[in-house]
Amino acid sequence: MRFCREIYEYDLPHRAVSVYMYLSNRAGRKRECFPSVRTISEELHLSKSTVFRALKDLEIAGLIEREERFRPCGGRSSTLYKLKMKGGKSNV
Repeated sequence: MRFCREIYEYDLPHRAVSVYMYLSNRAGRKRECFPSVRTISEELHLSKSTVFRALKDLEIAGLIEREERFRPCGGRSSTLYKLKMKGGKSNV
């Protein structure tokens, strides 16, 4: 996937840029993906608390939306991440 420099205009901490790039690389055509925080943490070599802070940064900036997912039996599943861009732009 090709990234434009627009991500840097949001003045995000490097943890948030790294997590956004990670999610972008794993997103499908609908710009959605659902890796667990543990997986993101392990693959980026960041603590889980750092990943949670990065996700919060991205959500506040309007770059992602989070949607809780549940299994048919009612248990929680990993969160669905929808990648967004302000101003209607959807490609990074």
